[in-house]
Amino acid sequence: MQGIDKGEYSFSTCWNIRRHPVGEDMIREIAGLGFRRVELNYNVTKEMLTTIEPMIERGEIGVSSVHNTFPHDPDPDYGTDSVLLGFEDEVKRKRAIDLLVGSAEYAHRYGGEAVVVHPGEVPFPHDVSKDLEKLYREEGTDSPHYQSKWAEFMERREALSAGYIEKIIVSLDEVCNRAVSKGLNVRFGIETRSRPQQIPTLAEAKTIIQALKGAPVGIWYDTGHAIMMDRLGLYDSVGEMQGLMDDIVGVHIHETLGLSDHWCPYVHSKDMHFYDAYLPMIRKAQVKVYELKSACEPEAIHESHDLLMQKLASLEV
Repeated sequence: MQGIDKGEYSFSTCWNIRRHPVGEDMIREIAGLGFRRVELNYNVTKEMLTTIEPMIERGEIGVSSVHNTFPHDPDPDYGTDSVLLGFEDEVKRKRAIDLLVGSAEYAHRYGGEAVVVHPGEVPFPHDVSKDLEKLYREEGTDSPHYQSKWAEFMERREALSAGYIEKIIVSLDEVCNRAVSKGLNVRFGIETRSRPQQIPTLAEAKTIIQALKGAPVGIWYDTGHAIMMDRLGLYDSVGEMQGLMDDIVGVHIHETLGLSDHWCPYVHSKDMHFYDAYLPMIRKAQVKVYELKSACEPEAIHESHDLLMQKLASLEV
């Protein structure tokens, strides 16, 4: 099914990468939805790029952004859920910096505007988010059990976060200096994350961005992740968003049902108003990328985009 032209909007390869071992086939399917640009996500391999790069060179597809670590690195230390730029181990931290500069080189070469960055996290002995999500579903955030677990979680997070944020700032400063010296014309967007132990909160994002004033670093506002963190109680995803409007690099567009993310806005929630609160950030973002799960059918994607365009048009009035 050929989709109508989606203009400046981009589309992440996370939607169909599991279905296509060959990069060209993956990109053609996305182009068939009407997208002129893609975000190449962190699961795209060097092998896939052998068939994607000729498409970029021929002008058959544009690249809006790449998602660090790019291309895919199988080492979990440099994966999406890692301490990454906050490593205390200098060898690991330097490797994380090298990989991010490498991602920026790919983005620049492909004409992309930005690199999406997961800066790091406060490590816990086990994935505490699973416990909190289970309690959220079974008892809700007002239950004494949840409140107690949340207080315990926040005590550790707050005690340790400043040290990791400091390391992240130092790392990003080095990344930006190297990127600028190489003439890389890309911005780095630090992404709102999907687990509460992960950095940054919106306040932490502001701290990092202000510390790097003048550097090509801003917020990558993942709307679905921000909704999840709001529901768990980490921050006010709409109220605090306002203070980051001038720092926006890009957005990931998707909606969250409960704590399940990457759904088509408006269509899957069947709520025609809730997602409106995030429209100002989408409008302001330099790079606008749909980041949807494979369960989203083409018809739902088209319907969601049409609704989003109507909503944004009414904002302009």
